[in-house]
Amino acid sequence: MAKAPQIAIVGAGIFVKTQYIPRLSEISDLVHLKAIWSRSEESARGAVEIAQKYFPGVECKWGDKGLDEIIEDNSILGVAVVLASQAQVDFSIRLLKAGKHVLQEKPAAASTSELEAALASYDSISAQVTGKPIWAVAENYRFEPAFVECKKLIAEIGDMMSVQVIIEGSMNSSNPYFSSSWRRNFNGGFILDMGVHYVAGLRMLVGCEVASVSAITSHVDKTLPPPDNISSVFQLENGCSGVFVLVVSSNSPKIFWRVVGLKGTLQIERGKHDGKHGYLVSFYGADGQSKNSFYTFSGVTEEFKSFIHDISQASVKGNGYETEPRMSFLEGARDVAVLEAMLESGTKQGALVQVKKF
Repeated sequence: MAKAPQIAIVGAGIFVKTQYIPRLSEISDLVHLKAIWSRSEESARGAVEIAQKYFPGVECKWGDKGLDEIIEDNSILGVAVVLASQAQVDFSIRLLKAGKHVLQEKPAAASTSELEAALASYDSISAQVTGKPIWAVAENYRFEPAFVECKKLIAEIGDMMSVQVIIEGSMNSSNPYFSSSWRRNFNGGFILDMGVHYVAGLRMLVGCEVASVSAITSHVDKTLPPPDNISSVFQLENGCSGVFVLVVSSNSPKIFWRVVGLKGTLQIERGKHDGKHGYLVSFYGADGQSKNSFYTFSGVTEEFKSFIHDISQASVKGNGYETEPRMSFLEGARDVAVLEAMLESGTKQGALVQVKKF
C-alpha cells in the first residue's frame, strides 16, 4: 500500500482547531499531518496539542523560520492555508513557487483585481515549476452530498423559471467568528466571507453562471461591519432570473436554495434530523408529490479526500493528471466575482452590474 502523503497546515485559528484537525483525523489512514504553523509559538502550540491526539509527532512551527522549514521540507507534498483572507493569496503564491500543492481556504481572494493578479502569478509559476502545483480552494459546499445529489436532479424540473437563495444568518456575539478582527477589516465584511458559500451552492445547483446583478445593501446591526444586509436580483446565463437575500445576523436563522421549473421544484434547506446537522432536499414533481431526503454535513471531509487524492496522483502522473474541477482556484474566483458585483451594485443604488468572467 502506498505511503500516505504528508501535509502541513499554515494557520492555527478557530476553523483549524474545530474543523481541519477533527476532519483530518477521520481520514488519518489517507494522510499524515506533519506540521502546523502559526505566526506565534503560543498559537501554533494550541493547535498542535489538539492534533497530537490523532497525529502523534506532529511538529510545531512558528514565525519566519518555521515557515521556511515547511517550504524547504521536501517530504511535505501539500499545505493547507487557513489564514485571514487578506494574507492567504500571498502565502499561497509563496508555497506554490516552492512547488507545494496548496489547499487555500475560501474566499479565494478579497477582490477580482487580486484574483487577476493571483491567476497571472499562478500561470507564471506553472510555466516555471516542473510538475504544475495544484492550487485548490476549500469550498466545502461543492462537496456536500445534498448539492451533489441535487445537481443530478435539476434536469428533472424542466426549464428553470425562478431561483431563490435566502440566507438569514446567525452571526451574533455567541458565534465564535463574531469577534474575528480580519472579517471586520475586510472589504465586504461578513457578506463576502459568508456569501461565497451560498453563491457556490447556487452555481453548483443551477449548473450555469450568474451573468448580471442588481442589489441594495444596508447597515442595520451596528455591532457588525457594513454592510450586514443585501438583497439582489440576478440573471443567469441561461436567461432565468432569481433573488439572493443575505441577512448576516437574524434571530430566526434560515438557509435555503429553491429552483422552480416547468416540471417541478427542487429545494435544499439547512436543518437538523435525528440530532445531526445537514440539508433537507425536497423534490416536488409534476404530479404534486414530494420526495424528501436528508443529508448530513460531510463536505469538509469530502474536499480533504479529493485534495489528498489529487496531490497523490499528481505526484505520480505529473502534469498529465486532471484534478477535481470543483476545487479549482477558478471556481473560487467565480464565487467572489458574483459577490463583488452585488456589493458594487449596492454602492450604486442598485445599478445593474455585469459579473466579471473568469
